[in-house]
Amino acid sequence: MLSILVCHSYFLRLDQKQVARAKPYPPLATLQVVSLLREAGHKVSFFDAMLADGINEYDRLLETETPQLVLFYEDNFNFLSKMCLATMRRAACDMIGTARRSGARVIAAGPDVSDAPGPYLRAGADLALVGEGLSALLELLPRLDSRPDMAGEDLIRGLSGISCLSEDKVIAASGARGVALAQAAGLAAWDLVDMARYRAVWMKAHGFFSLNMAASRGCSFRCTWCSKPIWGNQYLQRSPLEVAAEMAYLKRAFNPDHIWFADDIFGFRVDWVSQFAAAAKAADAQIPFTIQTRADLISERMALALRDAGCKEAWIGAESGSQKVLNAMNKGTTIAEILTARERLKRAGIRVGFFIQLGYLDEQIEDILATRDLLATAGPDEIGVSVSYPLPGTKFYDLVKAQMRAKTHWQESNDLDMMFQGTYTSDFYRAVRNLLHDQVSMQTADLPLPPEHERAADAIERRWQELMRNELKYRSSGRTSAAFA
Repeated sequence: MLSILVCHSYFLRLDQKQVARAKPYPPLATLQVVSLLREAGHKVSFFDAMLADGINEYDRLLETETPQLVLFYEDNFNFLSKMCLATMRRAACDMIGTARRSGARVIAAGPDVSDAPGPYLRAGADLALVGEGLSALLELLPRLDSRPDMAGEDLIRGLSGISCLSEDKVIAASGARGVALAQAAGLAAWDLVDMARYRAVWMKAHGFFSLNMAASRGCSFRCTWCSKPIWGNQYLQRSPLEVAAEMAYLKRAFNPDHIWFADDIFGFRVDWVSQFAAAAKAADAQIPFTIQTRADLISERMALALRDAGCKEAWIGAESGSQKVLNAMNKGTTIAEILTARERLKRAGIRVGFFIQLGYLDEQIEDILATRDLLATAGPDEIGVSVSYPLPGTKFYDLVKAQMRAKTHWQESNDLDMMFQGTYTSDFYRAVRNLLHDQVSMQTADLPLPPEHERAADAIERRWQELMRNELKYRSSGRTSAAFA
């Protein structure tokens, strides 16, 4: 059987915002692939880039293990991998080149590989997997096992969801079948994680230790800006008993203080959440956890079921306070639903975070002010703010690709550069981002006396007024919004 080194290229040290945030998680999808390959009988080693000091750690492991195959499998549950940061692409290509020079065959998979296989193949990867890639991988491995030197075009013949280079052109496998998803990704290879290294970072920065899990893969909704290169619009949910059993294992083996569920949408159905709550209680497996969800899924029953399951914090993709913008995004939610969801979760004792997105196509100043008003009314406990990021394969990308500039990827997650001609410049959106964060911080601050709160609110309002007075200077086109015409 093949000897395989499985790795990923998300080096925390290459993203200064995330270094400061200090909330690293093991690469969940990568570790699931390790388990899958070990179960198939392969000799598998693992390189975790997350907390590595640099590529030199990978080079040493490559020299020690001398694998026949190096599989780059990015963590599909890490939203930063989905963003395809340029620093991580460069790291992956450097690692691929080293692997090829060592004499190993190389396969690459991940969101950026699916969107743009060319750079990875030209860096030396023999093959690039499209989407999740597990089904295709399991079909490829017996061919490589029988003939490790088989040419790329022969390897992919009759298969689907795979690309290779031919005369410097990217060619896709000609198999007629669609790209299949593995029905079960299995339990991650937790035994290979340097838990002491992760725990030390968390404890030093936050005083508690968090691990990650996933109860599902994919999302069935169709927001125009959301990339679907891995799972498409499918939603594959594990059984509540299986998820509770994994939580019980993590609790007994590593004793985390907190769990981050990396699902795009956790639970989805209230009955599933209730069954999970009961199973976790029965197994003495409950650990406080954080989820991502949608406003329109938070019924009264759902909020209570999440509380009973141990949910302490829920992040909602609010995106905007403008219904016009939400409709343009095909978000499928309303401002009223966002406000109601926040209130229901608050009554259940669950903290609420809002994801906010600035700069969507034709967003105007009145829409930004509506987002400010939403935050003032809803009073979320925390927010995360970004600008619209056009990813290949999305409807949003197709709408703005004619306006795309030379820069097609952010360097790291704090970049916040506009990559198309939005209504305003990047500097304007950074200013709005800072104001929104300061507004929420002021709203949630425990200020001892009312005058202090009023002074803080007045200072933020003056900054808003200053930005509004100068908003025309920040416009990237000659268009003027209706509110200021």
